[in-house]
Amino acid sequence: MCQSCSHSGSRGNLFTRPILWLSLVTAATLASLAMETRADEAQPPAPPNAAREARIRDIAERGIDYLKSQGQAANGAFSPESGAAVTSLCVSAILRHRPEAINDPAIKQALAFIESNIRGDGGIYAEGSLYKNYETCVAVDALIQANQNQTYDSALERARLFIRGLQWDESEGLTSKDAAYGGAGYGTHQRPDLSNTSFMVEALRQLGDRADDEAIQKALMFISRTQNLAGHGNDTEHAAKVGDGGFYYTPAAGGSSQAGPTAEGGLRSYASMTYAGFKSMIFAGLTADDPRVAAALDFIRKNYSLETNPGMGDAGLYYYYHTFAKALDAAEIDILDDAEGKPHVWRDELIDTLAAQQLPDGSWVNKKNERWMEGNRNLVTAYALLALAHSR
Repeated sequence: MCQSCSHSGSRGNLFTRPILWLSLVTAATLASLAMETRADEAQPPAPPNAAREARIRDIAERGIDYLKSQGQAANGAFSPESGAAVTSLCVSAILRHRPEAINDPAIKQALAFIESNIRGDGGIYAEGSLYKNYETCVAVDALIQANQNQTYDSALERARLFIRGLQWDESEGLTSKDAAYGGAGYGTHQRPDLSNTSFMVEALRQLGDRADDEAIQKALMFISRTQNLAGHGNDTEHAAKVGDGGFYYTPAAGGSSQAGPTAEGGLRSYASMTYAGFKSMIFAGLTADDPRVAAALDFIRKNYSLETNPGMGDAGLYYYYHTFAKALDAAEIDILDDAEGKPHVWRDELIDTLAAQQLPDGSWVNKKNERWMEGNRNLVTAYALLALAHSR
């Protein structure tokens, strides 16, 4: 187990000045291409792909019906053993597909459960939780989706301050030279990692903090230290040992990769963390001419797959799908060339993949590997629905 801002109020959109990413990324052109900032004038929206929309709607409706009919507990929660986390992911997923469901009794119950987890310190988490950062960050997206008439403005602002307070920085006696600096872990004083840091950065951007905000730039320092790329922010002992441009779990406490170490002591890259790192670099304002972004895209091209989570096999597959979709959507990449030059319309390929994996009852579950709670149908169905929402 361990999304764009639509609520009203004074906070801005996810990007104050969104970055225009190329729709086709190739090895031959990447090095010479730089991102351009859009003009301040509003751009006309691209016409919707009617066939794609209809397909997403059909698949998503079945998933939503599963969650509402079989996944919800009497108290309104989805998998309450996860605190506010899975409930928040399910609410976010449903409202991204069905905004009108805000008036549905099932959503009202789920929101009431999330509200019951709003704490005096501004966090949104279960009593005694070890996952305060993670729960709060995913709850932020749910409340943003549900924030009609500024209902949750106060709760969201307090959550923003709480999330910022969990970041590892000078308040923990660190300096910018420390490997943990700028990161966030699951909760208070827990070792920072890239997954939780990526959720933190995304939540802060949704809550209106700009790419050049101090907290986000601190996070970028941590994120750069999770990339297998020497000379561009990774000053740890692991920086040059793999050198493939991908990302691993954490540089803190000596460094660790869920994909394991190499024989030489390097930390293996894997795809889900690479997409998390890539997405976070976009949110932190990096553009395609930055060597870190170019190296990440090179890894992505060389390891393009929807059959596995490259580097991890079947482990974390649906977390991977939802991070894959969010990252490429944020980058505004529509067609991605793989290492052999084959173009992939990733949105349609992901939709095909999720359609084929949907179970007869409308849910999804990782039958091959339950690691990281992917045997939980509520969580995995929420991941799949979020991936579909970002496939539009």
